[in-house]
Amino acid sequence: MTLWDSLTGQRPSSSSTSSSSASPPSTTTDTAPSLTDSAPTTSFTTDLSAPDASSILSSPYTDPSRLHPLANLNQDTLDYLTLEDSALSSLPGAQSALPSRGWSDDLCYGTGVTYLGALTLGGAWGLTEGLNRSPPNAPPKLRLNSVLNSVTRRGPFLGNSAGVIALVYNLVNSTIGHYRGRHDGVNSVVAGALSGMLFKSTKGLRPMLISGGLVASAAGAWAITRKALF
Repeated sequence: MTLWDSLTGQRPSSSSTSSSSASPPSTTTDTAPSLTDSAPTTSFTTDLSAPDASSILSSPYTDPSRLHPLANLNQDTLDYLTLEDSALSSLPGAQSALPSRGWSDDLCYGTGVTYLGALTLGGAWGLTEGLNRSPPNAPPKLRLNSVLNSVTRRGPFLGNSAGVIALVYNLVNSTIGHYRGRHDGVNSVVAGALSGMLFKSTKGLRPMLISGGLVASAAGAWAITRKALF
């Protein structure tokens, strides 16, 4: 009842009140997961057949004798290759101061030795020329400069010229010996004359003859020396 109802003498209207028994609040209990619940487990199994270091080292595939290219070959029935590169030349008169297997050895040895010998001789020629050209009272730097100029001018000139002549000489000499079937003094003299003439072929007939005669004389002297010593 309100204060207005008390003053006016009115009764409050009966309102339908629904009495509902209050039900106790429903308590929801969350069940915590049990520690004993089944969880996915991974099983680790050790494979005893997996190879380890000791098994790998003891394997027959690591045997050094089996890794050899000639492993498991019967050495009694094995046929070896016969290499002809080591065979010396069989032409009469082909052997000289060094063992020769053919024209390639003669070309390398002859050209190389001739070039180095002529280069050394030209260097000595240039040294003498440089010392004679510089005045005696010249400073040491001036004398050294004169000697170096003469050595670098005479040495390569004589070495290159002799090397070219020796190259042509060995080629011609080997060709003549191949067709004649032997190496002798005739081959050397003819090859020397042809190589000397070819070297001066652009200077005219007279220089050709002089150069051919000089190289033929040197080749003849070498042929006599080789026959006497070897």
